[in-house]
Amino acid sequence: MARTGTRRNTLDNSGLIPILARKVREVEAKAQTGKKVGPTNRTKFQVIAFLVREERARVKGDASLTDASRAEQLKRLDGVATILAKTAARDTSLIQLLEVDHATSPVAQKMRRDWLVESGAEINPEDLIITTEQAKPVQEFAPELAEKQVLPLSVKARLKSTPFLEPDFSKPATGSIPVMRLSNWELLGPLFKSFETGAGGGSACMNMPAVPKFDRYSPQGRELMPHQIRFIESVREGHRTFLLADEPGLGKTAQSLIAASVANAFPLLAIVPNVVKMNWAREVERWIPGRKATVIHGDGTDVDAFADVFIVNYEVLDRHLSWIGQMGFKGMVVDEAHFIKNLTSQRSKHVLALADRIVARTPGHNPLRIALTGTPLINDIDDFRAIWKFLGWIDGEKPSAELTAKLEAIGLTPADQGFYASARDTVVSMGIVRRRKIDVAKDLPAKRVVDLPVELDDELGNSIKAAEAELAKRLLERYNRFTVSGNFRGSTTELIRMVAQQELDESKGQKTGENVFTMVRKIGQAKAGLASDYAAQLARSVGKVVFFAKHIDVMDAAERAFAAQGIKSVSIRGDQSTSARQDAIDAFNKDESVQVAVCSLTAAGVGLNLQASSNVVLAELSWTSAEQTQAIDRVHRIGQEMPVTAWRIIAAQTIDAKIAELIDSKRGLAARALEGEEIEAGSQDSIQLDALVHILTRAISTQYA
Repeated sequence: MARTGTRRNTLDNSGLIPILARKVREVEAKAQTGKKVGPTNRTKFQVIAFLVREERARVKGDASLTDASRAEQLKRLDGVATILAKTAARDTSLIQLLEVDHATSPVAQKMRRDWLVESGAEINPEDLIITTEQAKPVQEFAPELAEKQVLPLSVKARLKSTPFLEPDFSKPATGSIPVMRLSNWELLGPLFKSFETGAGGGSACMNMPAVPKFDRYSPQGRELMPHQIRFIESVREGHRTFLLADEPGLGKTAQSLIAASVANAFPLLAIVPNVVKMNWAREVERWIPGRKATVIHGDGTDVDAFADVFIVNYEVLDRHLSWIGQMGFKGMVVDEAHFIKNLTSQRSKHVLALADRIVARTPGHNPLRIALTGTPLINDIDDFRAIWKFLGWIDGEKPSAELTAKLEAIGLTPADQGFYASARDTVVSMGIVRRRKIDVAKDLPAKRVVDLPVELDDELGNSIKAAEAELAKRLLERYNRFTVSGNFRGSTTELIRMVAQQELDESKGQKTGENVFTMVRKIGQAKAGLASDYAAQLARSVGKVVFFAKHIDVMDAAERAFAAQGIKSVSIRGDQSTSARQDAIDAFNKDESVQVAVCSLTAAGVGLNLQASSNVVLAELSWTSAEQTQAIDRVHRIGQEMPVTAWRIIAAQTIDAKIAELIDSKRGLAARALEGEEIEAGSQDSIQLDALVHILTRAISTQYA
């Protein structure tokens, strides 16, 4: 939404700044009531934050302004930013909306456009058109996307042999309950809020049938667990849309494949991360041995168009949209569905467009759709939005007809007591399935995380402490400028948060220099030798070890250290081919001479089975608790016979220790939304922002000591 047009330069009450000042006061007034800011004002808050950043950049770069005029306009923008910070301090759920890359809804885009028009700004023509409808059908491609489309020979033969695969234009069945009570209510905001608050507790899991007396689903030589059978029974009884959010390691892939078999949802499309493509093919052989899988690589030259299960990774999906949309799939599984949470991303648009096409071509418009993710919520309750759209629970910017009819049947509105708990239960009944290991796999060994503080006393360690001190100094100087100027009239806490947010925003666009991201990378480099030494000790004493790092240079250093000590290791990275990655996984699990798997925290943190080990070394910390959990659960899975220990290497007396503490404090949102646990809400800020707040708070304490 970047605006490149110019605007009339005024210092009076015309132009954009007075509009922002008026709007931010409206949002502030709502926050001062002590209640959570509602959806409309949340959108206002996000648009104000975006336009303040945009206007500040424009003013700084406008050569036609005098120094005095520029200073005056920047001062007025700082005033608006100050009110934003104070408002976010009252309602911390707003903090996420300050993120530069936070997705914007069509409503926010329209609001931005209207304010710019009101201000007299010159607007780019493309900004005047706001798209509010769902993604276009996949046959309509932009020129650059159309050029990418491929048509494998076997697919051409398949399409010619099945001329009956035409869209089903019959109308889908709709609920019989007329929508009257809720016709004038905005419902998505209250529905998200019902999960954000936990809405009275209780696990977010739909009612499912009891386990039948006989196991009719497990293939010969294998055995499903009771929680898996109950899910499959739900499919047998006719349910067709699921957010299968079982904790990692509880066999979601097996459940989805057997569910497709029970629903006769073949051909089935599985969209998965690249790292698990080959594993999905193996799972097909393991759990539905009568069905054939084909994995789509590159341009799909070796794809078997007559297979039952088509497995494609997100990275190559864009070149296969055309023919996939014509194949007549009867089911669709999106693995690690949190990958599509950003509705503005091409990845999300492609997946949602294909889902629309599959729904249109399935008789009855009710194909099997399963979103798989053990971590559906990463930062914000709004992460649900894309998944609900994929499942058909949201139609544009409102609930689907089916969900609206169910909400109408409750007999309540968002103004009534009890609506939120009932609304949450209603959405859950649409197909949310969440089970925890502690609930359904009581024979699974325990999992524990042990922190190992290490001292960084070499030259690199000293440079890290110096960089942290320099960052603290920069934050403190900015803080002191505000306190001396007297322009900020909020609390100390509000000012600290605002200064930290400004630093974080600047760091994200910074290509060079020291910031919180470069500092954390240096910490990882400094810990590499110590972490690999500890992993080597574990390998010699207790057996195989999984070693996780975030940065390639840390992985490289660890592999050199293991080789120098005569320890054989394999590497699992994002830049490997799928066959090379699978060979590495197989070698680690089956070859006794392979003692360590050196894994990328981002590329190997999902979908892999590395349970040949029961020890995990986390050489670097993640920016989310979900990523850490995913990594540990590559080992802590069904079939694991030993207690699992994750050893976190923590750089003592650095920001690393605070980050570890913050990671442990961030599970509140998912616990409230999905488990219904009564956990203190705590900060919903990003770990990066909280870390900067910590650095500045400590610097202020030192200043006045």
